Amino acid sequence: MRIALLSYRSKPHVGGQGVYIRHLSRELAKLGHTVEVFSGQPYPELDLEGEGVTLTKVPSLGLYEEPNPFGNPKLSEIRDLVDVEEWARMRTGAFPEPLTFAKRVMKVLKERKDDFDIVHDNQTLATPLLRLESGLGLPLVTTIHHPISFDRRIELESAKGWKKKFGVWRWYSFVTMQAKVAAQLRHVITPSDNSKRDILTDFNVPSDRVETVHLGVPEEFVPPTGPRVRGRILAMASADAPLKGISFLLEAFAKLRTERDLELVLVSKPKKGGPTEELIEKLAIEDHVRFVNGISDAELVELMGSAEIACVPSLYEGFSLPTAELMACGTPLVVSRAGAIPEVVGPDDLCATQVTPGETEELERAIAALLDDPDRRARYSAAGRARVEEHFSWHAVAERMTALYQDTIDEFRVSTGSTTGSTISSTSSISERK
Repeated sequence: MRIALLSYRSKPHVGGQGVYIRHLSRELAKLGHTVEVFSGQPYPELDLEGEGVTLTKVPSLGLYEEPNPFGNPKLSEIRDLVDVEEWARMRTGAFPEPLTFAKRVMKVLKERKDDFDIVHDNQTLATPLLRLESGLGLPLVTTIHHPISFDRRIELESAKGWKKKFGVWRWYSFVTMQAKVAAQLRHVITPSDNSKRDILTDFNVPSDRVETVHLGVPEEFVPPTGPRVRGRILAMASADAPLKGISFLLEAFAKLRTERDLELVLVSKPKKGGPTEELIEKLAIEDHVRFVNGISDAELVELMGSAEIACVPSLYEGFSLPTAELMACGTPLVVSRAGAIPEVVGPDDLCATQVTPGETEELERAIAALLDDPDRRARYSAAGRARVEEHFSWHAVAERMTALYQDTIDEFRVSTGSTTGSTISSTSSISERK
């Protein structure tokens, strides 16, 4: 098949979108498909470029990128009316990238509609993409990792004062568009049954239009060959996002530090002077918290394997790929019982200790108990690795996607009377795989 894979932003090492694009495109290419990734900034890091995978850059104004986030572009940088719209929406406090990316990529695809058999959108969920099928004659599938309405809800609860609440509401105004678009889609992919339930509820998508396809873990994520660093606790999350629950972990860590020699490593890049840095200073734990970012996959695997335990304190997750990656590295876990995390780690006390989201004291007790129990850590390590090997493979993801793509193409042919498109006769249908 000839697959167009769309992603409005694909940051390689922070957030799941860039990771998803990289591994899915690689495994689809290994199955013999050709994949062209269309992405806005930040661009993804891709494997097998020139060997079945191609990156086509769809540049935005980069209004949120360092070293000048939220800055005004130079007049010479404005190329067209879409750029003007992107800048104007940003200045009013909105997040325009899903909509403006969709407008840009539709112009490209209009000129190249005969180059592809199917389009796979990675959670852009913007109104212009609804014209792919009706206007360009290209069947569409869409991945929704989870409804961003959950992010909005949690940030509104965390915001203090009407001005901050209004700012949060304005930033997330694109969610209204995404909900309307999602309700009109015929083929939605999501990484967990928990996300599927939330999509049905928040985005009003009929159940028979949503398929669960779990994510995978790359083969290079393996347990360490050397000893773990005693007292090292690791967490991987966007530090300033309330959804990720890092503030609860910092508070629990500060209490644990009064009695133990511990180090907290956060794989994240906090906003300078932002809420995370302020809380670390308030708790007086600056000398015991270290941030790591911009590292290679090999360095990340080494870091994951160095921790005595890892913690995932999120208030919500649509899947939590870092959790699965930590399990692949055999790192014992304390996780919150939030969103799809229990779906990833299995029953409580199998691969992880599960705690109530947002409960600092419960989190503190769970971390202390696991630090004091080497036998349980060893059991979690072995069980986590075994669960990943059994359930979370990118190769299996690509095979399942191929079947879903073919079903979508076949259905589109019937509905439009078209005879074009690719057929993968050796791939079983989705119904056969359930």
